[in-house]
Amino acid sequence: MTHGVKRKLGYDDLAQMPDDGLTREVLDGELFVTPLPAPRHQRASKRLQRQLEAYFEARGLGEVFNAPLDTILGPHDIVEPDILVVTNADSISARAIEGPPAIVVEILSPSTAVRDTTLKKRRYARAGVAHYWIVDIDARRLECLRLEGGDYTIAATAQDEEVLRHPDCQGLQVSLSELWR
Repeated sequence: MTHGVKRKLGYDDLAQMPDDGLTREVLDGELFVTPLPAPRHQRASKRLQRQLEAYFEARGLGEVFNAPLDTILGPHDIVEPDILVVTNADSISARAIEGPPAIVVEILSPSTAVRDTTLKKRRYARAGVAHYWIVDIDARRLECLRLEGGDYTIAATAQDEEVLRHPDCQGLQVSLSELWR
């Protein structure tokens, strides 16, 4: 008789769960459930998404998506990033984004901030997500991380009313004042 053996969850498990207005993610096989984001979170997300679309989609460099959209990083990692940029069209399937996006953006909320900056950050790095951006509405800060040697390093940051210029995306400018207005 086996006791205490915990089975890791995967996409099929997630797909069978109720559609009840909660956000569900699986990280390293463990289920995390959170409420939907607040209006100020969605406002910042929408405004950042527009700026990313103007850069990536207008130049034909990739496609920008927003939550909710299942993103399958591996058999036991299914996430719902706030915004993601996909540069490999082959990773867009009928059911989800399958594989690491080029950029994942998480907008910190009280219920997710610790997980976003620890566990999810590690899972994104392990999956090979090249760029992980963290938006902190309260601090009015955008931090762009770049995957190097299996871990993230800071590629660019901006705060308050600054304009972020990302060194890996020539010509990309993100106006932070637009996010907070």
